[in-house]
Amino acid sequence: MSPFLKYGLASASLALSLGVVSCTPDAGDPGVEYAPEMYESIPYEPLRQISFNTVNPFGINERDPAIGTIPRGKLAYFDHIPKDSVRIAERVLQNPYPYTKANIEEGQVLFTRYCQHCHGEGGKGDGPVGQKFKGVPNYATGAYKTMNDGHIYHVIEWGRNRMMPHGSQVNPEERWKIAMYVHVLQLNNDPADLPKLVKVNAPVPVTSATEGNASVMTDGLNQKAEGQAGTNKESATPGQGNTKGRNGRM
Repeated sequence: MSPFLKYGLASASLALSLGVVSCTPDAGDPGVEYAPEMYESIPYEPLRQISFNTVNPFGINERDPAIGTIPRGKLAYFDHIPKDSVRIAERVLQNPYPYTKANIEEGQVLFTRYCQHCHGEGGKGDGPVGQKFKGVPNYATGAYKTMNDGHIYHVIEWGRNRMMPHGSQVNPEERWKIAMYVHVLQLNNDPADLPKLVKVNAPVPVTSATEGNASVMTDGLNQKAEGQAGTNKESATPGQGNTKGRNGRM
């Protein structure tokens, strides 16, 4: 038998076998998949979970970011103040946005969307959820009447007591504007007091902070690590292992 005929018959037999195996009465069965690695990636993809990951914790592909790292463009998203340090937040954090009518009105919309179901329309703690579970404060009484922007911002981000954190739902700019509107409710629980807080100032210059790309919420005592990472600089808290990591070096 000639090599040409031999290999020709083998190829035809293989093609016929694949055709028979690939055919199935089940419409949901893809049959034989050619080179599945081309669309089912062998490396672990963090945003796609096909099977149990035997390497990572909990069997998932996603991992926690390395300690001390911040996603690009999200520097202002984190204030680097521990969640239980609301007193530090009161002292350190300052609202970078002006008290304009537009900003406070936007804060009112955001308050209605994220806060009113617990705190009530007038901030008395009498929203539907607040009435059921109790313990929601009245903004116009006691210490709640004097909470400043930093306090309110921090509690929105991290939560406090029975209030769950809302940092993942409300971005930094929205937190500051909600804080502005809470001050309206602190006056006497009347949204009509909004004009009393509007401040007519010169336009605030647009900075990288107001665009959300840098942080003006800084404190040298609490943010010593910020901006210190560099090539050939050791990390005191490497992500894994028992030796110090070194940036920019394998």
